[in-house]
Amino acid sequence: MLAVTLRGLSNDIYFQVALLTTIGLTAKNAILIIEFAEEGISKGLSISRAALQAVTTRLRPVLMTSLAFMAGILPLAMATGAGANSRIAIGTGILGGTLGGTVLTLLFVPVFFVLVRGLMVKPRLSYFIKL
Repeated sequence: MLAVTLRGLSNDIYFQVALLTTIGLTAKNAILIIEFAEEGISKGLSISRAALQAVTTRLRPVLMTSLAFMAGILPLAMATGAGANSRIAIGTGILGGTLGGTVLTLLFVPVFFVLVRGLMVKPRLSYFIKL
């Protein structure tokens, strides 16, 4: 939303399509991080250690996917000519959303994983801190 506002665009149907696209990519990245964290827990790691290992393992693929997607969308955000306003709205929404979503995914998904997963098991201090 910030990227669209900074470019002086409105919240129209094209921007909303861009949000759906961004949500899909961000959800895919979050699901992969959670999947790797669950795998770490099944191997006997603590919740926090499994989350940390999952993020470090998936950091490069997440960044490569997001950067490649943003590079592919860049021509839409810089479009000119007939019908450019719709392409600019979609491109700007996707660029800003993917950038923000990637940062938030890498920062908050592990934190929320530790919090939610910690509530699901019987709390033992050693389970959270065992590194």
